Amino acid sequence: MTHWRQNSDPFLAPDLGRSALLVVDMQVDFVDGGRAPIPGTSTVLPAIARLVDAYRESSAPIVHAVRLYEGDDVDLCRRRVIAAGLDLARPGTPGSQVAPELGVPGLDPESLLAGDVQAVSPTEHVLFKPRWSAFYRTGLDEHLRRWRVDTVVIAGCNYPNCPRATIVDASERDYKVLVAADAISGVDARHLEEAGRIGVLHAETDEIVEALQPPELEVIS
Repeated sequence: MTHWRQNSDPFLAPDLGRSALLVVDMQVDFVDGGRAPIPGTSTVLPAIARLVDAYRESSAPIVHAVRLYEGDDVDLCRRRVIAAGLDLARPGTPGSQVAPELGVPGLDPESLLAGDVQAVSPTEHVLFKPRWSAFYRTGLDEHLRRWRVDTVVIAGCNYPNCPRATIVDASERDYKVLVAADAISGVDARHLEEAGRIGVLHAETDEIVEALQPPELEVIS
């Protein structure tokens, strides 16, 4: 994957003034002390919190995509253990909540499971994703289009699963994609190189925060 400062293709160049921060699966059950901690996720939590704080201070859009496991609407590879009673990111449980370091208030599981987007503030929202990608069976694309977003900055939990699927789906929808490489767990140089083949760029959190511009976004009502 090409570092964004080395990119010479204007079609790929991130526009942070028209960007949204997409935080994937940063929930209590997936950090240290949770029911299914993902290695490295607690380590990247401070970098993610820094990105969230920077986007809040800039009044730029943030979307937290979360998992809620209930009933049989579960990935096939997890359906057996959930059916057997594994209490993982179950709606309404402490483990389903966004990691407290990110400052997101309690989730409304009934609304999220119904497909609604939960507002944290006028520029920050939470949505439920039923599978790997934050775009699959969600209103994420419509939400971003309303904000006239053309660049997504992606951070979160377990790159090989949900972040990677989200990156591919974002690229397929012609968003410019910037991976916050030190704010995503489970990522390595090979992953970055592979994503670069579809035009995905990467940067460090400090670089993104330093370059973040006040939003040039106009919400479509």
